[in-house]
Amino acid sequence: MDDYELISKVRDGDQRAFLALYDRYSSRVYTLILRMMNDEMLAEEVLQETFLRLWGRAGQYIPERGSPLTWLLAVARRTALERLRFESHRPVLSDGNEPSSLLENIPEPASTSEEARWRSLYLAVQSLPEEQRKLIDLAYYQGLSQSEIAEMLDLPLGTVKTRLRAAMLRLRHQWLENENP
Repeated sequence: MDDYELISKVRDGDQRAFLALYDRYSSRVYTLILRMMNDEMLAEEVLQETFLRLWGRAGQYIPERGSPLTWLLAVARRTALERLRFESHRPVLSDGNEPSSLLENIPEPASTSEEARWRSLYLAVQSLPEEQRKLIDLAYYQGLSQSEIAEMLDLPLGTVKTRLRAAMLRLRHQWLENENP
């Protein structure tokens, strides 16, 4: 059964479809959340909350806006950001020297095309200059606003906005280039 069918069945209250989505995507979702939270116990709680939201809000999924996985990762990101704000937790700036980057582990070994897409995104992020990679990390994985980033890095807000936009444009170009060789 594909993801669209599973989401449709979850919307109708099908527990088996829900468990299938959980089995299929929980490790990817957990990896993203752990990267954002930097705390295993909180990440597990947010993972549980994310899938509870999937169960209760599957009817809000709109296929035209993206794949079920993209939607689920967006729900996970929002849930993690809410928890970070609730916990008044200031994320620590990543030093970039992680033994094996968590992003590298997002793809499931069984998926080939999805794995290739995640791998290409990971490589695109890694190819960014350090200053842009740091901004992507702070904004998208640690959930800081542009103002918070400017304050943390002691940069003018305009500089942060310009660099972040340049980083996103470069990522988009590189990733789309890898998607359509």
